[in-house]
Amino acid sequence: MPEWWTYSAEDFLLFSPRTYWRLIERHNETLWPAHIPMLLLGAAILLWLIRPRPWSHRLIPGTLAILWAWLAWSFLWERYATINWAAPYVAPFFALQAALLAVIGGRLRWSLSWAGRAPIGFALFLYALVLHPLAALLAGRSLRGAEVFGITPDPTAIATIGLVMMADGRWPWSLLAVPTAWCVASWATLHSMEASEQWVLLAAALIALVPVARRRPVRPAPTEHP
Repeated sequence: MPEWWTYSAEDFLLFSPRTYWRLIERHNETLWPAHIPMLLLGAAILLWLIRPRPWSHRLIPGTLAILWAWLAWSFLWERYATINWAAPYVAPFFALQAALLAVIGGRLRWSLSWAGRAPIGFALFLYALVLHPLAALLAGRSLRGAEVFGITPDPTAIATIGLVMMADGRWPWSLLAVPTAWCVASWATLHSMEASEQWVLLAAALIALVPVARRRPVRPAPTEHP
């Protein structure tokens, strides 16, 4: 029997890289053309951040809540569970994230700011929305295996971390636990497959672990009366 230190990460992988990427392709083929409205939805969230409205502070977390609940069923339960026995046990945590976004997210202020870590969060959101789908091409795979915001968990988790980093209010850190844990788990999987996307997921998880500082409004200096 081999000693435990002789094992590598690849020895614990439940499927081959080809099986995993083929699963992503099949998932995309099944849901196409839902990718187009999902990308438009991401663009709408971007617009609501730049030009917030009174209702956008509830619409942004509400939209994310629906997407996390949707991924729990459509990807983890229906798709990923066919090659990974652990996926059904992860799905409830995605549902928990949806519930947290619905309850806590509506109490936050979601808008674009250049204070604190908000610019980093904005960069993460843009990456997840625009660049992550192109990672398949950069890795030499077909665009049919592109991972799109709202369709697959990786870009959705990265985008959620970025958005929460821009949110202002009480308890925003509670919305980071599930997407951060998923980024770590997905990084471990992609690391075992030697996929280049692994480093973005690891970076997003590390950034999320930095405490979220609440932004405080800048108050004008008091004027002196003669």
